[in-house]
Amino acid sequence: MGIDDEVDFHIPFLDSNYVSSSSSPSLAFKRTGNEWTALAHIITAVIGSGVLSLAWSMAQLGWIAGPLSMFLFACVSLTAALLLCDCYKSPDPETGPDRNGCYRDAVQKILGKRNAWFCGIIVRINFIKPAIVYTITSAISIQAIQKSNCYHDQGHEATCGHESTRYMVIFGLIQVVVSQIPDFQNMMWLSVVAAVMSFTYSIIGSALGLAKVIENGEIKGSIRGLPSSTATEKVWLVAQALGDIAFAFPFCLIFLEVQDTLKAPPPEKITMKKVSIMTSCITTFFYLCCGGFGYAAFGNSTPGNLLTGFGFYEPYWLVDFANACVVLHLVGGYQIFSQPLFADIERWFARKFPESKFVHNNHTLKHLPMLPLRLNFMRLFFRTAYVALITGIAVLFPYFNQVIGVSGSLTFWPIVVYFPVEMYLTQKKTGKWKSKAIALRVYSVVCLVVILYAFVGSIRGVIVARLG
Repeated sequence: MGIDDEVDFHIPFLDSNYVSSSSSPSLAFKRTGNEWTALAHIITAVIGSGVLSLAWSMAQLGWIAGPLSMFLFACVSLTAALLLCDCYKSPDPETGPDRNGCYRDAVQKILGKRNAWFCGIIVRINFIKPAIVYTITSAISIQAIQKSNCYHDQGHEATCGHESTRYMVIFGLIQVVVSQIPDFQNMMWLSVVAAVMSFTYSIIGSALGLAKVIENGEIKGSIRGLPSSTATEKVWLVAQALGDIAFAFPFCLIFLEVQDTLKAPPPEKITMKKVSIMTSCITTFFYLCCGGFGYAAFGNSTPGNLLTGFGFYEPYWLVDFANACVVLHLVGGYQIFSQPLFADIERWFARKFPESKFVHNNHTLKHLPMLPLRLNFMRLFFRTAYVALITGIAVLFPYFNQVIGVSGSLTFWPIVVYFPVEMYLTQKKTGKWKSKAIALRVYSVVCLVVILYAFVGSIRGVIVARLG
């Protein structure tokens, strides 16, 4: 297969809707996004594999603490999003003139280099961890399709074991191909497809749970949740459940990336505030339905993953379809979180090696002119190595609920609470002893205590699972 070298040359645009691409300093694009494309990007990111663990989380917490915890985490995520709306432009949140097209840029311009250094570490971890979780979840969902067909053919008591490692490798190979999409601007179609898939399997999971409740003729579960052998074990399970819920809600890290795709007018801040409220309402509704109906259907027997724990055997084709939707959604969700990391690393390579053809040259596939994708060797090698690393970690720690709990709690506080609060107070020039500043910092400390508890409990869960 032949290739033709092609080097990009672009002239800066004067139109305010044009901006340098996040993935390549030389590439320019026009901001064409609106509230619906922004909603699709965020829904793709936020309604992910975390929704499948919420019934299990509800089972640990019970009928009062479970819904209340989901509502509180939704409020924390919405608060962070509303605070970040004022951080897109700096030093003035209304007029700029600087635009902060990614989270770390905003931290650096508003809070300074020291905070940006710490944020850089947290941001990279936060982009990596969903990829690990999505690899695990996709393998479990593919495995569940195989099991569902086996149970349908051989009966519910049949031994239908399938190794998940091969499915992680298959998912990784798919991601190697999809990762060659250059940047966010080329991903709108993938986000829309993934968002539709996320709605589909969330609705199916909720409907199957509701149908099971009707079939049982009762609402299972209790106010205190799943009983445990000891009080200590209950404390740790509650912590892990909070970690799982923490994983399900946040979308802060891609917030400014998405806001940077919006056209103006109307002002980007106004559009994103509307999108934030819409996202919070939609996700909270779906989460309460999935978690609530799942717990009501199975009570103390609620599986760790609503669609793969085989509380549902029939209709097997619907269970298969829901799990296929999960896999398709996670293909897009993986990219939503990985693309900003790719952009960050590739910007560094572009600055470090400004004359390198390996880094800068794009190539057109001669015999496949119908493909709009242009091949870049640095992108190919770097992104393939990244996907291989993520797949390897997933194979080593294939523990769904435990890994989700660690992922949810690991970076929740700095990304969702600390940085948005501090940036907002700095942008608004709020004095340290003003009532608003005191209230926000008390809120920050309370969130820190809760999330530390969730993190310790989730780490313990991974250790016990690995040693067990």
